[in-house]
Amino acid sequence: MRVGTINRAGVRGLGGFSAAANSLRRIWTRATQAALDLALPTLCVACREPVAGEGVCAQCWSQLSFIAPPYCEKLGIPFVYDPGPGMLSMQAIADPPAYSRARAAVRYDEVAKVLVHGLKFHDRTDLAPTMGRWMARAGQPLLADADLLVPVPLHWRRGFSRRYNQSGALAQVIGRQVKLPVAVEALQRVRPTAHQIGLSRSERAANVQGAFKVPKHRKAEIQGRRIVLIDDVLTSGATVDACARALLRARAASVDVLVFARVVDTLKSPI
Repeated sequence: MRVGTINRAGVRGLGGFSAAANSLRRIWTRATQAALDLALPTLCVACREPVAGEGVCAQCWSQLSFIAPPYCEKLGIPFVYDPGPGMLSMQAIADPPAYSRARAAVRYDEVAKVLVHGLKFHDRTDLAPTMGRWMARAGQPLLADADLLVPVPLHWRRGFSRRYNQSGALAQVIGRQVKLPVAVEALQRVRPTAHQIGLSRSERAANVQGAFKVPKHRKAEIQGRRIVLIDDVLTSGATVDACARALLRARAASVDVLVFARVVDTLKSPI
């Protein structure tokens, strides 16, 4: 009886010690984080100036143009005024793409360009979480209908030189946030293509024609699935259209497109 009493007291004592240890651990964690914040302040992901919290500073935020309705139901191009639900732009009517819908988080302006080029060309993989979160918010209706995320692939030579695929990095962030699988190797770029910078609309289309395919051993993964194609920038739409055609040839049920930024005026805003 006495032994049992001692054991119960011992358990209560251990419980109190554990609670105290957890409390001290939380205090230590907060103190350590505060010290790190003082020594290594959080920086704006765009201009690298110190900022409170994560993301962008007030000045860079004010220069970002987030895309919201009204916009073309198919291409996601912003309208100047609201023509009513489900309306299509003249571009979507005259030259409909293979994909069903496209959405972008922001316009491709100066701050967006800094973010895109930082992720794509300057190893700024730290940008992917912020950019991916904005994309997930902009693409909520598309992601709610989706079964699978597929990033626009790089050719293996370019992937080897860059060491990572920026579209894949964005897709992984979005996939974790919305709990969707990411098929990184479901789509292949089977031949190298020239950079699209400076090419006309027709030249862009010719540059990527036949450049993508779904490998035979990945077709079962694509067949019957509702896919959201992930990329960093949409300009003319030639690249994502070629990707969508390859996925549809592999019998995907549908293909939507979600990008971080889109060029609204391709004549004034080339990549």
